[in-house]
Amino acid sequence: MHYDGTIWRPPYEAYSLLIQVTAGCTHHSCKFCTLYEDLPFKFRMSPLSEVKEDLAEASHYVRNVPRIFFTGANPFVLSTDKLKTLAKMVKEYYPNYKSIGCFGRITDVKNKTVEELKELRALGYDGITFGVETGDDEALAFMNKGYRREDIIEQCKKMEEAGISYNFFYLTGISGAGRGEIGAKATAEVFNQCHPQIIDASMLTIYNTSELYKEIQKGNWKEESEIEKLAELKTLIENLTVEARFATDGASNLIQVRGNLPTDQKKLVKYLERLIATADEAALREYRVNLKHL
Repeated sequence: MHYDGTIWRPPYEAYSLLIQVTAGCTHHSCKFCTLYEDLPFKFRMSPLSEVKEDLAEASHYVRNVPRIFFTGANPFVLSTDKLKTLAKMVKEYYPNYKSIGCFGRITDVKNKTVEELKELRALGYDGITFGVETGDDEALAFMNKGYRREDIIEQCKKMEEAGISYNFFYLTGISGAGRGEIGAKATAEVFNQCHPQIIDASMLTIYNTSELYKEIQKGNWKEESEIEKLAELKTLIENLTVEARFATDGASNLIQVRGNLPTDQKKLVKYLERLIATADEAALREYRVNLKHL
């Protein structure tokens, strides 16, 4: 199998067949991100010959795979024709597959028409995961995400019109010290206008190879305390009105919160309130500074 660098996938794609179709990120400019720094290039599409070889190899060991997850930071950036070609290759080796997922950037949707998205949905593309991080425009701009909150809403409406479901990654702590709850409320306003199936939250962990670390050293940004991050997470959950699965499954999270919204909303909020009331900042911080890798 051909895999370049560390392979990342959402926790909920644990049982999907992972096939590399791209490596790296087309944007590769978010100040906090260090996920693809082990690659000697910014982004590349895998040669179709490699994808074919990997599908053939996998089919010898795993049969009747219902879902395939294309790896890379944002394979959804590929043209509609290329994504269609990849789906046809999957069909050749897994004729009974049900769906294809991948990571995507909100800007990847902008380059596709609703009709093109419908074509992709017909081929099984569904459950696309977007690392939107936040609905806080100030944080989006500072972190150089490359889009604004309005773009999240606009492009997700296109996905919905095409019948493609999607999931969100939220980054607790991205708004910085003193602004966590402001960012959480702004994010809830955005998410409540969309229909993500899953909202998976991770807590910001800053590594000294990131651009954000340099901004901190210059005095341009300050990290939230761990207790602030818990309060931010609570604020986000209590302001969401959307129906979705909510989870904090990644290693960067100090605690695990899982439930269905809005059914479990009050229970999750009360759980976080109890944690915040008894939290020890020093103990929580020890976990963060000893987290060597995400």
